[in-house]
Amino acid sequence: MDKLVIHADPALLPEALLLLQQGTAEYELILPENRAASVLTQAAPDPRFALAEVAFGQPHPDAIAGASKLRWIHVSSSGITRYDTPKFRAEMMRRGIVVTNSASVYNEACAAQAMAFLLAQARLLPAGLASRAANGTPEWTALREGSRTLRDESVLILGYGTIGKRLTEMLVPFGARVSAHRRQARGDEAVPIVSAEELPAALAAADHVVNILPESPETRGFFDAARFAGMKPGAVFHNIGRGATVDQDALFHALTNGPLAAAWLDVTDPEPLPDDHPLRSAANCHITPHTAGGHTGESLTLVRHFLENLARFTLGKPLLDRVM
Repeated sequence: MDKLVIHADPALLPEALLLLQQGTAEYELILPENRAASVLTQAAPDPRFALAEVAFGQPHPDAIAGASKLRWIHVSSSGITRYDTPKFRAEMMRRGIVVTNSASVYNEACAAQAMAFLLAQARLLPAGLASRAANGTPEWTALREGSRTLRDESVLILGYGTIGKRLTEMLVPFGARVSAHRRQARGDEAVPIVSAEELPAALAAADHVVNILPESPETRGFFDAARFAGMKPGAVFHNIGRGATVDQDALFHALTNGPLAAAWLDVTDPEPLPDDHPLRSAANCHITPHTAGGHTGESLTLVRHFLENLARFTLGKPLLDRVM
């Protein structure tokens, strides 16, 4: 019986690469010489990809189209932007190719980053860290009086997948009131689901809006001038989804002219955001460089997740994080 052929192009640290090689020892593992620079980028084309039955990484859609033996694609990121098109989905269905992502690898870290954003804003950490105010001065009093907890604050999550679920679990002990909007309610959500028709009212009432929307033709520019203008005065916008889901000029206007009090962004468009971009000049806009999913041992976690799915694949069991 021929060995299963696996093509893997993620950027992996040495110990993770060794784990991948050990975990696929009974199969034929193809490692291209020029692997991707990160889990978010595509590697250079590799002619040997045409031999693959299993792809692990960020294969180019053109390469996928030419790989006649392909049976399963395991994307090395949580987002599947380059694959999330009606044409690609129809092609995968026609060819019977299963597509999974790595949402379970990054949900804990991404939720922790969002939680850090929420708490940093509530506790006025940017202003506090920059202050040298003496005890009892007006500045010191303003910092203390302005600092809040999240108790009874309303948090609206847009994009209620694995990250949104984990963030909800983190918020519950803090007493926040959480609701969520997703493309299609499943009925098993732990929070109230806001429909498209109810969304404007929910945005107008939320103290915090957390954007975890994936990038797709339907979500590009989702947060536009009208949606920002309809938010609650003093609301805070958080984005750990994708930068392209936000009209950044409209966001800048909402930060400098209201209604937003602040924005916390882990993603922008482009990445990194140029130094001369208006959002860089806004004192109430705080940006991290798309590091929300990062965590100690990330490469190892990614490989373990793939190997768990590989075992399921070879046994004919349902795969984790299936998206197509």
